[in-house]
Amino acid sequence: MKYGIPTSKGAGIFYFERERMTQRLILIRHGDLGESCRGCYVGRTDAPLSAEGRRQAAALAGELGPLNGARILCSPLLRCRETAGIALGAGATLDLDDDLREIDFGRWEGMSFAEVAAADPAAVDRWAALDEDFAFPGGEDIGAFRERIGAAAGRIADDPAGTVVAITHGGAIRLFICRFLGLDYRQYLLFDVRPASISEIRIEDGRGVLTRVNDTHHLEG
Repeated sequence: MKYGIPTSKGAGIFYFERERMTQRLILIRHGDLGESCRGCYVGRTDAPLSAEGRRQAAALAGELGPLNGARILCSPLLRCRETAGIALGAGATLDLDDDLREIDFGRWEGMSFAEVAAADPAAVDRWAALDEDFAFPGGEDIGAFRERIGAAAGRIADDPAGTVVAITHGGAIRLFICRFLGLDYRQYLLFDVRPASISEIRIEDGRGVLTRVNDTHHLEG
Protein backbone atom coordinates (compact mmCIF):
# COMPACT_ATOMS: atom_id res chain seq x y z
CA MET A 1 0.00 0.00 0.00
CA LYS A 2 1.25 3.50 -0.79
CA TYR A 3 1.65 5.83 2.17
CA GLY A 4 2.00 9.57 2.68
CA ILE A 5 4.43 11.60 4.73
CA PRO A 6 5.13 10.87 8.44
CA THR A 7 2.79 12.78 10.75
CA SER A 8 3.35 13.47 14.45
CA LYS A 9 0.82 12.01 16.84
CA GLY A 10 1.61 12.49 20.47
CA ALA A 11 5.03 12.76 22.12
CA GLY A 12 7.61 11.40 19.72
CA ILE A 13 5.17 9.00 18.09
CA PHE A 14 4.85 9.04 14.33
CA TYR A 15 2.52 7.22 11.99
CA PHE A 16 2.01 7.22 8.24
CA GLU A 17 -1.21 8.61 6.82
CA ARG A 18 -2.46 6.33 4.07
CA GLU A 19 -3.11 8.16 0.83
CA ARG A 20 -6.59 7.81 -0.53
CA MET A 21 -6.32 5.65 -3.65
CA THR A 22 -8.76 4.46 -6.27
CA GLN A 23 -10.81 1.60 -4.84
CA ARG A 24 -13.28 1.15 -7.67
CA LEU A 25 -12.76 1.28 -11.43
CA ILE A 26 -15.84 1.23 -13.64
CA LEU A 27 -15.13 0.48 -17.29
CA ILE A 28 -17.76 1.42 -19.87
CA ARG A 29 -17.57 0.63 -23.54
CA HIS A 30 -19.06 3.17 -25.94
CA GLY A 31 -22.40 2.48 -27.58
CA ASP A 32 -23.21 0.82 -30.89
CA LEU A 33 -21.80 2.25 -34.14
CA GLY A 34 -24.36 0.90 -36.58
CA GLU A 35 -24.52 -1.69 -39.31
CA SER A 36 -21.77 -0.14 -41.44
CA CYS A 37 -19.21 -0.78 -38.67
CA ARG A 38 -20.54 -4.07 -37.35
CA GLY A 39 -18.05 -6.89 -37.72
CA CYS A 40 -15.34 -4.49 -38.90
CA TYR A 41 -12.12 -3.30 -37.28
CA VAL A 42 -12.76 0.20 -35.96
CA GLY A 43 -9.86 1.76 -34.07
CA ARG A 44 -8.69 5.28 -34.95
CA THR A 45 -11.75 5.80 -37.22
CA ASP A 46 -13.76 8.54 -35.52
CA ALA A 47 -17.20 7.02 -36.07
CA PRO A 48 -20.27 8.48 -34.34
CA LEU A 49 -22.86 6.52 -32.41
CA SER A 50 -25.78 5.03 -34.29
CA ALA A 51 -29.37 5.65 -33.18
CA GLU A 52 -29.13 2.39 -31.20
CA GLY A 53 -25.86 3.55 -29.68
CA ARG A 54 -27.50 6.79 -28.49
CA ARG A 55 -30.33 4.75 -26.95
CA GLN A 56 -27.77 2.60 -25.18
CA ALA A 57 -25.92 5.66 -23.89
CA ALA A 58 -29.17 7.06 -22.48
CA ALA A 59 -29.76 3.73 -20.72
CA LEU A 60 -26.40 4.15 -18.96
CA ALA A 61 -27.63 7.30 -17.21
CA GLY A 62 -29.35 5.37 -14.42
CA GLU A 63 -26.15 3.47 -13.70
CA LEU A 64 -23.88 6.52 -13.64
CA GLY A 65 -26.22 9.04 -11.99
CA PRO A 66 -25.54 7.87 -8.40
CA LEU A 67 -21.75 8.13 -8.82
CA ASN A 68 -21.39 11.62 -7.40
CA GLY A 69 -17.77 12.61 -6.90
CA ALA A 70 -16.38 9.98 -9.26
CA ARG A 71 -13.54 10.92 -11.59
CA ILE A 72 -14.70 10.55 -15.20
CA LEU A 73 -12.07 9.65 -17.78
CA CYS A 74 -12.95 9.42 -21.45
CA SER A 75 -11.29 8.47 -24.71
CA PRO A 76 -11.14 11.50 -27.01
CA LEU A 77 -12.75 9.60 -29.88
CA LEU A 78 -16.22 10.82 -30.83
CA ARG A 79 -18.08 7.60 -29.99
CA CYS A 80 -16.87 7.75 -26.39
CA ARG A 81 -17.48 11.48 -25.99
CA GLU A 82 -21.01 11.05 -27.33
CA THR A 83 -21.64 8.14 -24.95
CA ALA A 84 -20.40 10.20 -22.00
CA GLY A 85 -22.35 13.30 -22.98
CA ILE A 86 -25.65 11.43 -23.31
CA ALA A 87 -25.17 9.26 -20.22
CA LEU A 88 -23.90 12.01 -17.92
CA GLY A 89 -25.48 15.14 -19.34
CA ALA A 90 -23.98 18.20 -20.98
CA GLY A 91 -22.70 19.67 -17.69
CA ALA A 92 -20.58 16.67 -16.71
CA THR A 93 -16.85 17.21 -16.23
CA LEU A 94 -14.83 14.85 -18.41
CA ASP A 95 -11.09 14.34 -18.41
CA LEU A 96 -10.11 13.28 -21.92
CA ASP A 97 -7.23 10.82 -21.84
CA ASP A 98 -5.51 10.07 -25.14
CA ASP A 99 -4.16 6.79 -23.75
CA LEU A 100 -7.74 5.44 -23.62
CA ARG A 101 -8.01 5.38 -27.43
CA GLU A 102 -8.65 2.09 -29.19
CA ILE A 103 -5.70 0.53 -31.01
CA ASP A 104 -5.02 1.86 -34.52
CA PHE A 105 -5.70 -0.95 -37.00
CA GLY A 106 -3.95 0.92 -39.83
CA ARG A 107 -4.90 -0.38 -43.26
CA TRP A 108 -7.29 -2.85 -41.66
CA GLU A 109 -9.58 -0.06 -40.46
CA GLY A 110 -13.12 -0.64 -41.69
CA MET A 111 -12.39 -4.15 -42.96
CA SER A 112 -13.94 -7.41 -41.79
CA PHE A 113 -11.85 -10.36 -40.65
CA ALA A 114 -12.69 -12.23 -43.85
CA GLU A 115 -11.45 -9.30 -45.94
CA VAL A 116 -8.26 -8.98 -43.91
CA ALA A 117 -7.57 -12.73 -44.02
CA ALA A 118 -7.95 -12.73 -47.80
CA ALA A 119 -5.77 -9.64 -48.29
CA ASP A 120 -2.96 -10.38 -45.83
CA PRO A 121 -3.03 -13.96 -44.48
CA ALA A 122 0.59 -13.87 -43.24
CA ALA A 123 -0.08 -10.81 -41.06
CA VAL A 124 -3.25 -12.42 -39.72
CA ASP A 125 -1.24 -15.49 -38.69
CA ARG A 126 1.27 -13.30 -36.82
CA TRP A 127 -1.54 -11.46 -35.08
CA ALA A 128 -3.24 -14.73 -34.11
CA ALA A 129 0.08 -15.85 -32.59
CA LEU A 130 0.17 -12.55 -30.63
CA ASP A 131 3.77 -11.86 -31.59
CA GLU A 132 5.26 -9.31 -29.20
CA ASP A 133 6.46 -7.09 -32.03
CA PHE A 134 3.37 -7.39 -34.24
CA ALA A 135 2.12 -4.11 -35.70
CA PHE A 136 -1.04 -3.64 -37.72
CA PRO A 137 0.01 -2.70 -41.26
CA GLY A 138 0.28 1.08 -41.31
CA GLY A 139 -1.05 1.22 -37.73
CA GLU A 140 -0.08 0.67 -34.11
CA ASP A 141 2.00 -2.15 -32.69
CA ILE A 142 0.63 -4.25 -29.84
CA GLY A 143 3.51 -3.34 -27.53
CA ALA A 144 2.78 0.39 -27.81
CA PHE A 145 -0.92 -0.22 -27.14
CA ARG A 146 -0.08 -2.26 -24.05
CA GLU A 147 2.29 0.45 -22.81
CA ARG A 148 -0.22 3.27 -23.03
CA ILE A 149 -2.99 1.23 -21.40
CA GLY A 150 -0.49 0.26 -18.69
CA ALA A 151 0.39 3.93 -18.18
CA ALA A 152 -3.29 4.82 -17.86
CA ALA A 153 -3.80 1.94 -15.40
CA GLY A 154 -0.95 3.25 -13.24
CA ARG A 155 -2.49 6.72 -13.12
CA ILE A 156 -5.89 5.27 -12.27
CA ALA A 157 -4.46 3.15 -9.44
CA ASP A 158 -2.80 6.27 -7.98
CA ASP A 159 -5.82 8.55 -8.44
CA PRO A 160 -7.06 10.05 -5.15
CA ALA A 161 -10.68 9.58 -6.20
CA GLY A 162 -12.47 6.67 -4.54
CA THR A 163 -14.15 5.79 -7.84
CA VAL A 164 -12.87 6.26 -11.39
CA VAL A 165 -15.13 5.77 -14.42
CA ALA A 166 -13.37 5.18 -17.76
CA ILE A 167 -15.49 5.46 -20.91
CA THR A 168 -13.41 3.74 -23.53
CA HIS A 169 -13.19 0.88 -26.06
CA GLY A 170 -13.44 -2.88 -26.07
CA GLY A 171 -9.74 -3.56 -26.60
CA ALA A 172 -8.73 -1.10 -23.89
CA ILE A 173 -11.17 -2.61 -21.39
CA ARG A 174 -9.87 -6.12 -22.02
CA LEU A 175 -6.30 -4.97 -21.42
CA PHE A 176 -7.29 -3.08 -18.26
CA ILE A 177 -8.82 -6.28 -16.91
CA CYS A 178 -5.67 -8.27 -17.70
CA ARG A 179 -3.44 -5.56 -16.21
CA PHE A 180 -5.26 -5.27 -12.90
CA LEU A 181 -5.88 -9.01 -12.50
CA GLY A 182 -2.23 -9.80 -13.21
CA LEU A 183 -3.05 -11.85 -16.30
CA ASP A 184 -0.84 -12.22 -19.34
CA TYR A 185 -2.07 -9.79 -21.98
CA ARG A 186 -2.67 -12.73 -24.32
CA GLN A 187 -5.67 -13.62 -22.17
CA TYR A 188 -7.56 -10.52 -23.31
CA LEU A 189 -9.59 -12.56 -25.80
CA LEU A 190 -11.22 -14.43 -22.90
CA PHE A 191 -13.40 -11.41 -22.11
CA ASP A 192 -16.53 -10.46 -24.03
CA VAL A 193 -17.11 -6.69 -23.88
CA ARG A 194 -20.29 -5.56 -25.68
CA PRO A 195 -21.24 -2.00 -26.64
CA ALA A 196 -22.47 0.09 -23.68
CA SER A 197 -21.57 -2.72 -21.26
CA ILE A 198 -20.23 -2.11 -17.75
CA SER A 199 -17.32 -3.92 -16.16
CA GLU A 200 -15.97 -3.19 -12.69
CA ILE A 201 -12.74 -3.84 -10.82
CA ARG A 202 -12.04 -3.38 -7.12
CA ILE A 203 -8.46 -2.14 -6.74
CA GLU A 204 -6.07 -2.41 -3.82
CA ASP A 205 -2.28 -2.04 -3.93
CA GLY A 206 -2.50 -1.63 -7.68
CA ARG A 207 -4.08 -5.07 -8.14
CA GLY A 208 -7.69 -5.81 -8.79
CA VAL A 209 -10.60 -8.17 -8.32
CA LEU A 210 -13.12 -8.35 -11.15
CA THR A 211 -16.55 -7.77 -9.60
CA ARG A 212 -18.60 -7.62 -12.81
CA VAL A 213 -17.91 -7.91 -16.52
CA ASN A 214 -19.90 -7.20 -19.69
CA ASP A 215 -22.98 -6.22 -17.67
CA THR A 216 -25.75 -5.12 -20.06
CA HIS A 217 -28.81 -5.50 -17.82
CA HIS A 218 -29.49 -1.74 -18.07
CA LEU A 219 -30.07 -2.13 -21.82
CA GLU A 220 -32.93 -4.58 -21.44
CA GLY A 221 -36.36 -3.27 -22.35
